[in-house]
Amino acid sequence: MKDLKERTVLLTGASGGIGKRVARRLAAEGAQVALVGRHAEVLGALAEELRETGVKAEPVIGDLADPAGLDDLVDRAEQALGPIDVLINNAGVELASAFTRYRREELDWIVTVNLMAPTLLTRRVLPGMVERGRGHIVYVSTGAAKVAPAFQAPYAMTKAGLVSLAQSLRAEYHGTPIGFSVVLPGFVKGDGMYQAWVDKGIQASALLGSTNVDKISGKIVGAVRRNRSEVLDMGMPVRSMFATTQMSPGFADRMARRMSPVFRKQAAAQDRL
Repeated sequence: MKDLKERTVLLTGASGGIGKRVARRLAAEGAQVALVGRHAEVLGALAEELRETGVKAEPVIGDLADPAGLDDLVDRAEQALGPIDVLINNAGVELASAFTRYRREELDWIVTVNLMAPTLLTRRVLPGMVERGRGHIVYVSTGAAKVAPAFQAPYAMTKAGLVSLAQSLRAEYHGTPIGFSVVLPGFVKGDGMYQAWVDKGIQASALLGSTNVDKISGKIVGAVRRNRSEVLDMGMPVRSMFATTQMSPGFADRMARRMSPVFRKQAAAQDRL
């Protein structure tokens, strides 16, 4: 979808560092944006900021951890701005922990927000996209979807699910005007998750790669405009190392082990070992 002017975009996780920057980039392209999140005050201020640039923007307050409310969330967005042309599944949650320390409700939360909500939102908006003959869906994943470190099993699993979901839908809808992209960043400097680590004195391993909110937001919007299938944004040489893991499972296992100490530190800082 090369031209985003006056296209309606549903953006989840809009109140976070990445989400805000994506929203501003979309507004600069002339898109009208439905800002999905739980923080009404933050989203209201962001919507007002975007409106001042001459585009339509609407805060849509909702919790992706509540699957029963997702259809209503889309209904409210479409009532305010019209049919959804682009869905950007940007929201995500993580919790570093020893695997057996996860409580059932924590696993439900991570799986629902990271994987089930994007799946259900896709199912909800896709028929309309097909009927109108245009549409694009983006899934924001992570490098951990390719190489899963210890103490992050639910997060890595759910984000890997997004990679498979996008690939399967690209195959199913090949030859149609509907595009599906997955974007996989390393640590994102300037985003809340990265800052939480900094505040705890935890330094990310260079093996994880990194980017920043400005760069990754450009990659996300660019994936829509250029119909990119998969975008890795973690810098060199990490990007080439990740490519190697796809050809060598043994190398992937060694890389996962070398990445894991930083996540162990995070789990320890939260008394989750």
